[in-house]
Amino acid sequence: MNFDPVLLASRAGEMKERGFWRDETILDHFQRALRDCPEKTAIVAYREGEPEVLRLSYGELHRRVDRAARGLVRLGVGRGDVVSYQLPNWWEFVVLVLACARIGAVSNPVMPIFRQRELSFMLNFGESKVFVVPRCYRGFDYEGMARGMLDKLPHLKQLIVVDGSGPDSFAALLMDDETPPLAAEPIAPDDVMLLMYTSGTTGEPKGVMHTANTLFSNLYAYKERMELGASEVILGASPMAHLTGYGYLVTLPVILNATTVLLDVWDAKKALSIVRDEAVTFSMASATFVADLCNAVEQGEPTSPTFTRFNCAGAPIPPVLIERAWKLMNLLVCSAWGMTENGAVTVTEPWRALEKSGCSDGRPLPGMEVKVCDVTGRTVPAGETGELFVRGASLFAGYLKRPQLNNVDADGWFDTGDLAWIDAEGYIRINGRSKDVVIRGGENIPVVEIENLLYKHPAIAAAAVVGFPDKRFGERVCAFVGLKQGCSFTFEDMTAYFTGLQLTRQYIPERLEVLEQMPQTPSGKLQKFKLREMARAFADQG
Repeated sequence: MNFDPVLLASRAGEMKERGFWRDETILDHFQRALRDCPEKTAIVAYREGEPEVLRLSYGELHRRVDRAARGLVRLGVGRGDVVSYQLPNWWEFVVLVLACARIGAVSNPVMPIFRQRELSFMLNFGESKVFVVPRCYRGFDYEGMARGMLDKLPHLKQLIVVDGSGPDSFAALLMDDETPPLAAEPIAPDDVMLLMYTSGTTGEPKGVMHTANTLFSNLYAYKERMELGASEVILGASPMAHLTGYGYLVTLPVILNATTVLLDVWDAKKALSIVRDEAVTFSMASATFVADLCNAVEQGEPTSPTFTRFNCAGAPIPPVLIERAWKLMNLLVCSAWGMTENGAVTVTEPWRALEKSGCSDGRPLPGMEVKVCDVTGRTVPAGETGELFVRGASLFAGYLKRPQLNNVDADGWFDTGDLAWIDAEGYIRINGRSKDVVIRGGENIPVVEIENLLYKHPAIAAAAVVGFPDKRFGERVCAFVGLKQGCSFTFEDMTAYFTGLQLTRQYIPERLEVLEQMPQTPSGKLQKFKLREMARAFADQG
């Protein structure tokens, strides 16, 4: 693959001079673990349907990585070749990350939810040479799907099946001791090491390119902000094919020489049991995971004294959820904001979590800058909402084959597409997407405020507010809610509730829809674009 990381050269000198780009790869940190703590547990893997928990020391992990790297080379994978893998949170995922780095190949994790349409585009666009899938996961036949796609993937040289039984199984191709010695050249700090497609709301996915320098500059700053060290036991429950999982639950533990506990199917009660049994100290995921944990504790599940920090990203966290987590679990929930293109740009410190996480999405990590501008490009005063721009060390290397979409100006500022405001202390608050603004009769509707109020209602477990077209007002407001077990909530209940709170009448949603399941990405991020589509359909129906 001929990569063109056009966003690197203009900032490389400054980033290296200031110490944000350290010219280190994941192999440097892995080798440190092999030198200093080879017997330390690197991975604890819980896999649905398997009664035995797999535990791998750093030394044992190295042996599997070495075999996989030699196996990939034997298959013809070399420097700059793309290896795609559609795997759950399994140990094979971690092995592939490290094996690709060892031979200079590019990791391309893809989400398990993707099917033929998305996968055909991604694997062809990235010219993937190898595709790794599970034989079966959560009742779905991934091997059958992948085999049915082979005639549509001209660049693909090899399908590999985890838990497969044939000659193309993961065990046969990548865990064989008989492969020749490894002589491949490892990944370099400015090589593209990660290709990850954005989930985008419309149009074709964009392939985000990251190097070790861009991604690790973020992880170094993040571990300092979150006060993380080698003693951490990190719960890896958020999907690892998402940047949250890949960066903070797979790569960061290797940088720390810490332990990762993998959970492949989310279940809050099981997660709390694992937290207790493994003395988990930290995790990162969306607010949905925290809400599920709180619900499990309220239903009688015991907590753990070691589990003290959780970082939420993906959407503003309802303040009531932060309070619940602290009250029920003594768990500090820190807010964060980021994108696949940047990693976590802003993060709230643990020591200020109770104060700031409910009203902000954190402040910039070292090496990153943010600004908020109006439509003319003028920087707006503190507290005023505008368009959010970022620049700095962890900005991606560009979109694969689509440099015209990079959205970075001559001064290095990347247009995030988010709306935000910055407070007097430099903490940002995401106030919606620029295309998510609801304007009713010329009045901007405070979407986040309405959602937070809905979250405080005792019957509501999840809430989102979107606009839908209206001939008279331009837009009207629709509230979507998910309810706690055994609860009810009607339009009349909602109106009475907001009236009792003395909310401005024009802000009260004109429509309420109760859903059994809110549409979400696999990482738990609410898919508002789907709710907008539903709301538009309601409007069309009258």
